[in-house]
Amino acid sequence: MPLEDWFLSADERGNPDSRIPVWCPGNTIEPLIHGSAYFDRLATEVEALGAGDHLFFTDWRGDPDERMRDDGPTVAALFASAAKRGVVVKGLLWRSHLDRLAYSEEENRSLGDDVAAAGGEVLLDQRVRRGGSHHQKLVVLRHVSAPERDIAFAGGIDLCHSRRDDADHRGDPQPIAMAAAYGEHPPWHDVQLALRGPVVGALDLSFRERWTDSVPLDQHGPIATVLDRLRHADLHPDPLPPQPPDPPECGPHDVQVMRTYPAMRPPYGFARLGEQSIARGYTKAIKRARRLIYLEDQYLWSTEVAQLFATALNDNPELHLIAVVPRHPDVDGRFALPPNQVGREQAIELCRRAAPDRVHVFDVENHAGTPVYVHAKVCVVDDVWASTGSDNFNRRSWTHDSELSCAVLDRTPDDRAPADPAGLGDGARRYARGLRLALLREHLDRTDDTDLLDPATAVRVINEAAEAVRDWHAGGERGPRPPGRLVPHRTERLPWHQRFWAVPAYRMIYDPDGRPWRARRAGDW
Repeated sequence: MPLEDWFLSADERGNPDSRIPVWCPGNTIEPLIHGSAYFDRLATEVEALGAGDHLFFTDWRGDPDERMRDDGPTVAALFASAAKRGVVVKGLLWRSHLDRLAYSEEENRSLGDDVAAAGGEVLLDQRVRRGGSHHQKLVVLRHVSAPERDIAFAGGIDLCHSRRDDADHRGDPQPIAMAAAYGEHPPWHDVQLALRGPVVGALDLSFRERWTDSVPLDQHGPIATVLDRLRHADLHPDPLPPQPPDPPECGPHDVQVMRTYPAMRPPYGFARLGEQSIARGYTKAIKRARRLIYLEDQYLWSTEVAQLFATALNDNPELHLIAVVPRHPDVDGRFALPPNQVGREQAIELCRRAAPDRVHVFDVENHAGTPVYVHAKVCVVDDVWASTGSDNFNRRSWTHDSELSCAVLDRTPDDRAPADPAGLGDGARRYARGLRLALLREHLDRTDDTDLLDPATAVRVINEAAEAVRDWHAGGERGPRPPGRLVPHRTERLPWHQRFWAVPAYRMIYDPDGRPWRARRAGDW
């Protein structure tokens, strides 16, 4: 399987300012499904770090009191303890908006203060476009004297409240308030990758590019700068230790690190015209799809993104799209809710117009019937190419905020029939197929996945299971609940008087465009 058929080349990535490798061979990648699995594994790996080792992290939100396990430690205690042992702890947290606007400025500042008091350094980073955010969720752990133990974590899970859920989906004991439909402890579905091998060096470099960039951290304007100085905020990063050599090859997985950085002023030194390798990587993979695109996403917004799926569905009459999304947005309210609804309604409708019988959208509930908030950002194409990251399927993630995703190609074929579902000669791959099946086994309450291997059969089985749960609810929940947690997702067109203001609010505020004007006019990434 030629990797260049799926991965971006250096020219296709389109960012000559970065030294990130085009792709990294010889890695071992493990999907960690659910925050509880990730947090426990992260705590174990951080506790193994010693003096002189490195702990680098970036995040959108960090709650210092979030427990990594039922009995702790908290995020702040875990990282502070590492710093006290002599580990070099460096972090970049988005500076965020005010807490009274339902964001996390104080939490991020508090986590930074706790780590700094122990000898680490965490900076609040506002080098984003107006209205943008740093959305990357990355932890890099380097054992300076034992590079074979190096590991990184990248994906969709923040180090904060509400994320530590498990397969039962009863929610995190430390919740964030969300829409009333999700209850007091919102159930949460998410995925993070554990990565070993040379890709750890690429992710280390990605962190270093942001840390060492010469653009000032505070881009909020003079008032915010004054306030930061009054708070004695650290606005000047200390030097990093030299980057260790890349870890040795250790597995069959080739990985391409993809990112989003917007075009902005002043420009990033490592991406002077921005970087849209996430958008370009998905575009290349989706154009190669022939039988099945399986995705899980928090939003699934944007007609520009949906048009990629619609074109692929039009061009390939056997192609199906399965999407798993949240039942409700994470917010309620007369003004906050409609812009969240209209973006998904437009995207799904565009796809369904292209192939009404081949677009299958579901949401998830736990066994008590409480909807599960799907925060995962996963895409599997024809059981060959699989991506997991911080990016959502919307224009904001693909152009406007900073994002980080990892696409994986496995050199190990999966010989179970159909061995080559797309018919292009690539063959199903063990990692991509395994990820899709693991997610579906949970969603369908199954241990056997034999009838989920073939795309056409999988579509039938999933639809039948979801419709059975829907009909059980509609029939008054008589008798045993059918197995499975998927339910067919319903979208409703907003009335004209709400669309009148919600559509422009959605496009300008909720899903803005961070591309250079030339790319916008050309309609490309």
